[in-house]
Amino acid sequence: MKKNKLKTENTSDISRRNFVKMAATGTAAFTILPSYTVSGLGHVSPSDKLYIAAIGCGGQGGYDIDKLVSTPKKNAVISCLCDVDERQAAPTRKAFPKASFYQDWRELFEKEHKNFDAVTVAIPDHNHALVSLRAMQLQKHLYLQKPLTHDIYEARILTEASEKYKVVTQMGDQGNSGEGMKTLREWIEADVLGEIEKVYCWTDRPVWPQGIPWPSTSSPIPKELNWDLWLGTAPDTPYIENLVPFNWRGWWRFGTGALGDMGCHIMGPPFKLLNLGYPTEVSGSASTVYDGIISEANFPESGPVSCSLKFKYTMENGKDLDLYWMDGGITPERPDEINTGENMNDIMGDWPEVGDYEGSTLFVGTKGKAACGWGGRNPVLLPLSRNNEINVPKKYPRVHGGMDGHYWQWIDACIAGYGNAEVESPFVGYAGPLTETVLMGNLVLRCFNIREKTGTEKGTPWGDLEFYDYPGRYINYNWDGPNMRVTNFEQANQFVKREYRKGWGELSI
Repeated sequence: MKKNKLKTENTSDISRRNFVKMAATGTAAFTILPSYTVSGLGHVSPSDKLYIAAIGCGGQGGYDIDKLVSTPKKNAVISCLCDVDERQAAPTRKAFPKASFYQDWRELFEKEHKNFDAVTVAIPDHNHALVSLRAMQLQKHLYLQKPLTHDIYEARILTEASEKYKVVTQMGDQGNSGEGMKTLREWIEADVLGEIEKVYCWTDRPVWPQGIPWPSTSSPIPKELNWDLWLGTAPDTPYIENLVPFNWRGWWRFGTGALGDMGCHIMGPPFKLLNLGYPTEVSGSASTVYDGIISEANFPESGPVSCSLKFKYTMENGKDLDLYWMDGGITPERPDEINTGENMNDIMGDWPEVGDYEGSTLFVGTKGKAACGWGGRNPVLLPLSRNNEINVPKKYPRVHGGMDGHYWQWIDACIAGYGNAEVESPFVGYAGPLTETVLMGNLVLRCFNIREKTGTEKGTPWGDLEFYDYPGRYINYNWDGPNMRVTNFEQANQFVKREYRKGWGELSI
């Protein structure tokens, strides 16, 4: 790609319409570059502070902002805020009255690019990629909530972009910086578990409606919500009640379901600690819903109520490993090492003294088993008596602040500059391929609803019945990870990359 000659004097003439037009061709980054280069790319702020633009400042976005500014070093400043919903933004705007506020992230990038070094993104999944890519093309460091993207292709693009534009990246899976991940690594390397043969991952998600039809009636758009901006890259869709700010997760056009919400947290420990890479095969099943006798409902717009998936990996030693994912109340068989009457989820996934269970990971090895909550929290050996018998010395330094330190580590790395400090969840080598793996599971689930009509039988005791074939069910999906393709079921590849709504460009670096 030929780079335009850098000109900063005419950036004020760039309209949001032109910004989108340039974004679609990949030239926006070279036209709207700031007049200085951010930390790590030739310029160190005299104050040694990181100035941050927050895209999404309600809900998870507000939580992220609070953690960023809680760093003991006081080296983070929230200089800009952006949210399409003024109701969600109100508490954060009140807390940061000096920060400029926008509803449109493109306008913020256009007008404020000189006033921030980094961007944090916590918005619905379907808009992650476009906002994040444009931030990196402006050479802004990036903290992006999990999962990185809505689509597999988007995750690959963001991973490549982070290297091309030399920015510090961190995915928002804060458990990765916790004590538990280090402890698990030390147990595995000390051969406490022996050779890992299987891994089970499960969650209580979804905790929002799934397996339902799209509502037949629309609702008035709240005056505080810019619905067109909220839709962003998604298809034109009428506004419906109870979609914003949370239940969008259950609809494929916006969210990534239970897997997207918790997969990076729960599959992250085995992915990192066992160096799994891309799966070679994925198979599984999902719950079915019936709207009549012998009449299966078909709700392809929505994720399933529950599912069970198996990811097959080839390990570095050449042996295969199976990783199982379950959600919606489905769990693996209860380990024999847990006493009768004890709640296995409390033992293997609860956060002690908090009573917070959101998911678990179970490692099954030739010498023993270990479990943890999401993000590696509170790891335990099974049977529990082994925790008093095994004493493995600490080998790896801990992240200061634990899960809060996940944010602080990123701040310090941004100030140090690209390539000068490590983070726990960089896009390259970890967060990018992990997100692709999680979304590969969603590809299988979406194929579960592909159907082809095979006939109709009239006048049965249950009325007229229609019959369908479901070619995507109960097969192995052979996955070519490097090339992002299913090699034995072509219809599946439609879910690798989607088309953006007209006017929102195309993802390209």
